[in-house]
Amino acid sequence: MSAEVRHPDTPRILIVDDELNICQNCVKILSRAEDYEVSYALNGYEALKHMDAAPSDVLITDLKMSSMGGMELLRRVREAYPDTRVIVITGYASVSSSVEVMKMGAFDYLPKPFTPHELRAVVSQALADREMLMQNRELTNHQGQSKPFSHQLIGDSLRIRKVIRMVRKVAPTDSTVLIYGESGTGKELIARAVHANSGRKKNVFFAVDCGTLSGNLLESELFGYAKGAFTGAHRDKDGIFRLAHHGTVFLDEISNISLEVQGKLLRFLETREFLALGSTSVRKVDIRLIFATNKDLKQMVTEGAFREDFYYRIFVYPISLPLLRERKTDILPVAYHFLKQFSQNMGKDISGFDDSTAHRLTEYGWPGNVRQLRNIIERAVILCETDQITLRDIPLLGESGEIEQLIEYVPSTNEELKRVKKEIRQKAVSKVERNFILNALAKNDWNVTRSARSTGLQRSNFQNLMKKHGITRRKKGD
Repeated sequence: MSAEVRHPDTPRILIVDDELNICQNCVKILSRAEDYEVSYALNGYEALKHMDAAPSDVLITDLKMSSMGGMELLRRVREAYPDTRVIVITGYASVSSSVEVMKMGAFDYLPKPFTPHELRAVVSQALADREMLMQNRELTNHQGQSKPFSHQLIGDSLRIRKVIRMVRKVAPTDSTVLIYGESGTGKELIARAVHANSGRKKNVFFAVDCGTLSGNLLESELFGYAKGAFTGAHRDKDGIFRLAHHGTVFLDEISNISLEVQGKLLRFLETREFLALGSTSVRKVDIRLIFATNKDLKQMVTEGAFREDFYYRIFVYPISLPLLRERKTDILPVAYHFLKQFSQNMGKDISGFDDSTAHRLTEYGWPGNVRQLRNIIERAVILCETDQITLRDIPLLGESGEIEQLIEYVPSTNEELKRVKKEIRQKAVSKVERNFILNALAKNDWNVTRSARSTGLQRSNFQNLMKKHGITRRKKGD
């Protein structure tokens, strides 16, 4: 029997139990929780007829039934409908039976009695897992057919679609944009997208990392200087603002700008005029400014570390970027974008990720956001020796996962606390060392001598670290 049929795209859930009241209760719980199309069957044979007519996304079956048990139904559904996620519920819970159903391919095991929250949660997890695997399959099939991503934002989550809408609205204008986002979330990509979709797209785009330049150096880089302005200024030099006339200048990490330079930028925003260092000639240029930060500028204003007038002048059109872990459905599309990019660069034919790897990529927390994902995929392409990326090719995620699990562990004794702290230190140091070696090798075409020289290590010490972490040379004749 079936509950009210809803939109054809809504998830289909099938409940299978020989007790009518359990079926009806499950239908009621799931129908109230989400927009699901929920049906039920009172035995395995009836369930298979349902599946033949309209395959369900999730099937929830009792283990012990008078007509065709849950084990047999699980086996048949896994063979005929591999995309359906099967959840087994039973009042006969035991370790052996739970292990057996999981080995046979069940998504999860739910012993009776269970709460409505537990049922809704496991169904939600099953649907998310199915969606991830279907997405991975689709991306694998279309890996060679995807369109170029020049200046495009990748993903279809609600969070990234909101960002894309905001970029589309502001790009054709000359309004000042302020981009908020943690390190690695893609602030420069957003700035480039604004520029690429504006009337200035045929002109220059300058990106400046304000965190790497001191106050005087930043001022001379932006505004230029006149001959004799300071020791070593033997000639006039145009700054970025003048060189970017009719273009766009992106100032990243503006929380590091000194109060003095903030004041000069404020004046420029008001008049579009500036003075080069040591010059008395006022210069006027036509440029668009885009700012970005990973700090709370409002809090910095309160603390006196950021000018209030400058803050309100640049707070015209703020765009906040979500963390990668906050838009899980975008992780695989972004990963496939980087996979295609690095596979082409390295001359490899890699079609995609196997299901275990796709699941790991989706479930990982990504503290370094898109930048970390990019680096992980680059290393994976280097390590991959087949036509698919597997878990063997992303060992760094395994190490990170172990560290995360240790951090979440709550010791009950002082000895346990000492042991966990020691293990966290060892694993963290090991991860940093391995990243350090792989990064150096990747940058130097896996030439050990050049890699050691670039890091400042003796070749023997560099080789010892390679041996310690099981890293072997990729190139012959090194």
